[in-house]
Amino acid sequence: MVTKQFSGSPEDADLRRADSLARQIFSDVANKWAFLIIEALGERTLRFSELRNEVEGVSHKMLTQNLRMLERYGLVERTVHPTVPPRVEYALTEPGRALRATVDGMCGWTHQYLGDIEAARRRFDG
Repeated sequence: MVTKQFSGSPEDADLRRADSLARQIFSDVANKWAFLIIEALGERTLRFSELRNEVEGVSHKMLTQNLRMLERYGLVERTVHPTVPPRVEYALTEPGRALRATVDGMCGWTHQYLGDIEAARRRFDG
């Protein structure tokens, strides 16, 4: 996988540019599983199985892929405790907690406008 490197140019931060680093980050992070993982972690530290129970419907593979991606972007911290068997825990980092505020806002928006959206869907679908 080729990853764009941040050069400090304004183009890197421009979401409208197809080749910007910001668009790549946005594209990776703005998916339902990443948002649900961030919401589930909140201020807690959870093990993989606990996270999987919190995020209903996520497969083992999708949870693993999204946790790795979030860790790669520095949004989730993975801690391995040297026990037998090893205990692995996940928690949000400072940037992850900052992103959680946005995720919480989206969740609030969904709750606030759910009725409006459902009515629009009924009208649209006839």
